[in-house]
Amino acid sequence: MGLIKREVYYFENPGPENTDLVVEAVSKYLDLNKGISDVVVASTSGLTALKFARALKGKAKVICVTEAPYRREWGQPWPCLKPEHVQELTSLGAIVLDKAPYVFHSSLFEAAKWRTDFPELIVKETLYSLGQGFKVAVEVVLQAVSCGVLEPYKDVIGVGGSGEGADTAIVLRATYPQLVFSKDSSKRLEIREVIAMPLKKKWWEFQL
Repeated sequence: MGLIKREVYYFENPGPENTDLVVEAVSKYLDLNKGISDVVVASTSGLTALKFARALKGKAKVICVTEAPYRREWGQPWPCLKPEHVQELTSLGAIVLDKAPYVFHSSLFEAAKWRTDFPELIVKETLYSLGQGFKVAVEVVLQAVSCGVLEPYKDVIGVGGSGEGADTAIVLRATYPQLVFSKDSSKRLEIREVIAMPLKKKWWEFQL
């Protein structure tokens, strides 16, 4: 029986104050695991992704996934990326994905006049049991694969946060949203490892 020992960062609370430590944890993980070459980072303004791109230059390709246009329905501004961040991200070789629709807010029934459960909602709420950042870390990887900027069926690192910054990093198998529960076990979503996450959980409730 094989045994692997890892260092995992657990934070007492979620939030942007954990960002630098998540960058540190991911960087250390990549130093010890040369088989992973992609880090997908959720980043509203681009600043969080930029921190990863600076720290991981030469170690991994960074994909910055920002907010979707649907964000405007929550009363939030869009576009969100700052041009100066995009410019530096591009110069560092990062990929910027700025128009990808959300995965877990893509149902026809999310804002319908009928109250009904739908698959995306159930998956989203299940992931929320692990925290907002965990759900986001999964979602941005699915978005990146769906938009063709990330190769599917390989292990990657997903990074998410709880509103701002980053507080969660996980290793997962990248796949298409349509194949999360695939009958083909080699294509379905798998969460491999936790690199960093907060102990206290937080998530958003959107009322439309």
